[in-house]
Parts: sequence; C-alpha cells; structure tokens
Amino acid sequence: MKIYFVRHGKTQWNLESRYQGSGGDSPLLPQSYTDMKRAGTYLKQFKFEHVFASPIKRARITAERIASEFDRPVPLSLWSRLAEFGLGKWEGQKFDDVKANFPVEFDAFRNHPEKYQAEVVGGESFEDVIQRMTPAIQLIAQRYPSPTQNVLVVSHGAALNTEINALLGTPIAHLRDRGGLANTSTTVLETQDGGQHFTLSDWNNTEYLGSELDETSTI
Repeated sequence: MKIYFVRHGKTQWNLESRYQGSGGDSPLLPQSYTDMKRAGTYLKQFKFEHVFASPIKRARITAERIASEFDRPVPLSLWSRLAEFGLGKWEGQKFDDVKANFPVEFDAFRNHPEKYQAEVVGGESFEDVIQRMTPAIQLIAQRYPSPTQNVLVVSHGAALNTEINALLGTPIAHLRDRGGLANTSTTVLETQDGGQHFTLSDWNNTEYLGSELDETSTI
C-alpha cells in the first residue's frame, strides 16, 4: 500500500520565518487555499481509503480542503500522534532570534539533529517524535494492507521530514540529507509488509502547485 504524506499549507508564521510547533498555530495565508485546492485536484486521482491528519488547525484545514476536492467522501481522522514537534521556548520566535539566543541548539536542530538537546529548549527530541509517530504510521499500514489501497496523511514539515526518513531507515544524523519539505508538498512511501519496511516513491512533489516557492516555504 502507499501512504501519501502532505505538509500543511503555508501560514503567516511560515512567511515570517517563525518557529511553529505543536504549541503555535498561525493563520493559513490566502494563497494556501488555492494551493490546497490544487493539491486536492492532483491527489484525487489516487482514490484514497482514508485521510489521517494532525489535529492542529493548519493541518486539519489543509486535510479538509484537499479532501473536499475528491470525487467521493473519504473518512477523516485526527490523530495527535501526527502533530508537529513540541518546540517549547522557540514557539513563535523568529529564526534569527532563536539563532542569536540558542546558537548551539539552532544549528543542531537544522544541521546536526543527532546533537540536538531538546531539554535546553523545553521541547521534543527527534527520538521523541519518531517514537510517537512510527506506531501511528505502522497502524495505518496494517489497517490498509492491500496494494490497491492508498492513504493520505496530512501533518507538519519538521515532523514529517523526521518520520519519513526514519521509516526509510535513515540515521538521525542524516535526516536532513534529502532536503526539506515545502508547504502543500506530497511525499509518497510504499510498504509491502504492513509497515515494517518502506520505500520512497516520490519526495517533496510540488509540481501541481504551479507557483514559485521561496525559502520561507520549505523546512
């Protein structure tokens, strides 16, 4: 079966280069609603059995808007295990301010995840996120084992980047090697053994958006 992972639409804090974890949630930008419609028009061809999403508003709305473009009603479930990183003291702060005030952890979070000390920030570690998300993804794979069944998961940039790479067996030190995930992008994983092993079919696909992305669109 295949799982299609979509990052939520772009928000005001994304545009302002602010950290936006599980404790922060700024409004989606007007352009994001167009992007969600385009994503739904593209994704409806895959005829999903179910949509799972983070309950955080920006992800929930993205999931609802995408699913509204499908040719038939598809069940939507909100799972807290699919939420974004807990970022503690960083929530709502601009990247430049975090870099100035937490230079070591800022660099580790972006470039050396194996060295990131989450307790300094008061948030979740990469290991924490993997440990809460992996059982959820494996359960989804077990519920929909048929090769003809597709499932959509709508979540967040940092959490998805971490979890998708972990499912592919990527060591934590190399989680960033494939690059980031853009807003409203699609990444596809396939499993043939109920979620024990995954292969990558598509990474950070944004071709259907038809618009130029800038550095604030990718994390």
